[in-house]
Amino acid sequence: MITKIIEGIREVSDADILILEGTPGGGPIYPIYQALGYNFPRILMLDVKDCIWVEVDNPLPKPFAVPTFWIPNVILSSDYLISISTLKVINDRPEFSVMNLLSTLPSTKYGNRSASGWDSLFSLGIDKVLADLYFTLPFDVGIIEARQKFTGKGNQINQGTVEEFGKIFIGEPFDIDNEACQMLGLKSEYLDLIKVARVGFEA
Repeated sequence: MITKIIEGIREVSDADILILEGTPGGGPIYPIYQALGYNFPRILMLDVKDCIWVEVDNPLPKPFAVPTFWIPNVILSSDYLISISTLKVINDRPEFSVMNLLSTLPSTKYGNRSASGWDSLFSLGIDKVLADLYFTLPFDVGIIEARQKFTGKGNQINQGTVEEFGKIFIGEPFDIDNEACQMLGLKSEYLDLIKVARVGFEA
């Protein structure tokens, strides 16, 4: 999937392409890049924990949980942002393109006592945090690679069942998360919160 996305970008632009990712526990991301076979020419692959972080204000007049976020400065200097995720449902919670934005935050700033990372954000209510993050870090496009669906239960986030799904969702992150949830019959509080905040924010 990532190869096809890069090829598609190269067909219309010669702009610099950066891949940015972080691990929930704060460990290095480069071994994961290597395991995935990421070796693209003229592509800069970065680790969130190695970036310079900038504190960015939440633009919502009344944030749900987080008034400011620490964000890698490279994101702020990028012209076009794409969130790429899989179709993953953990404990009946959709973890799609908006949830994927968490991986751009430094887990060392938000607690990394467990493998799930970002402990302090989860303690605030992760749906409220995701709604705040959606407005603070507006990505241009989301892509959910949904040729397969992963369903997990309990605390073992890497153990679960995989089934064929045969879809790819592309669009604005909220819209595709909402479409995927409707297709799967899932409800998510962060989508409801974003809908409410949009009314006042875009007025």
